[in-house]
Amino acid sequence: MKAQSKAQQKAAGAALSAKRGDTKKSDLKGASREMVETMSEAELEDMASTSRKGKPERIEN
Repeated sequence: MKAQSKAQQKAAGAALSAKRGDTKKSDLKGASREMVETMSEAELEDMASTSRKGKPERIEN
C-alpha cells in the first residue's frame, strides 16, 4: 500500500524505525504509534518508500 500524503509517508517511516528497534516505541505519537502495532515491517517499508513528490501534505477524510 502506497502512502497517499506526505504526513502518512512520514508516519510510516517513524513506525518502521521503531519496528526495527532504531527508535523507542514510546517516542511515537499519533498514527505512527498505531501503525507500528498493526502493520508488518514489509507494509511499513512499502509505505515509507513512497515518493513525496506531488503528494498533498495531508488528506482530509
